[in-house]
Amino acid sequence: MLAQHLQPRGIDDRRVLDAMSQVPREKFVSLDQQSLAYNDCALPIGYNQTISQPFTVAYMCQAAQLKGDENVLEVGTGSGYGAAVLSLLASEVHTVERIPEFKKQATERLHRFGYSNVHIHTADGNQGVQEAAPYDVIIVTAGAASLPEPYRNQLKPDGRIIIPIGTEHTGQTMYRFTLKNGELSEENLGAFTFVPLIGEYGWPV
Repeated sequence: MLAQHLQPRGIDDRRVLDAMSQVPREKFVSLDQQSLAYNDCALPIGYNQTISQPFTVAYMCQAAQLKGDENVLEVGTGSGYGAAVLSLLASEVHTVERIPEFKKQATERLHRFGYSNVHIHTADGNQGVQEAAPYDVIIVTAGAASLPEPYRNQLKPDGRIIIPIGTEHTGQTMYRFTLKNGELSEENLGAFTFVPLIGEYGWPV
């Protein structure tokens, strides 16, 4: 996966590559999809949701510029795979999921494999998780219509938000927002396609 899908496409952060190599992606998909786990594609996990392709997970982690001592919020737990990767890159990971069954499955997987610094919340991801804020990094794994205001309010100075923003079905643009001197700067990180963020700053169910 690293040699075929990640390094040739610009993933060169050694910590990200090491984390991607350590997390058993096949354990976060169904049995009938395990043979596809290391292909560079998204896979369905139920409820019209997906586990993101390996490149997308690595790209977002690299864009987050994690050093190892950060408090991170992930919006969209899904299978728990992204949170597992983040757990090897940050000090604490809070991940929020609106679908209770996903929280149950991800909690079991993360506990089984020893990712003890991941904390899963069931809530509206549009609102972040105020009780664990502030965050050094917020990573959003669903396409929003606009940047949710609660994320900015839960960010530390010099913190980063990695989020896809755009239309519901035809793809989004990934952005990195950085909070400096009370203002958010914006960087375009390219075109991606995500499932839609459901809620106030995204799309209806």
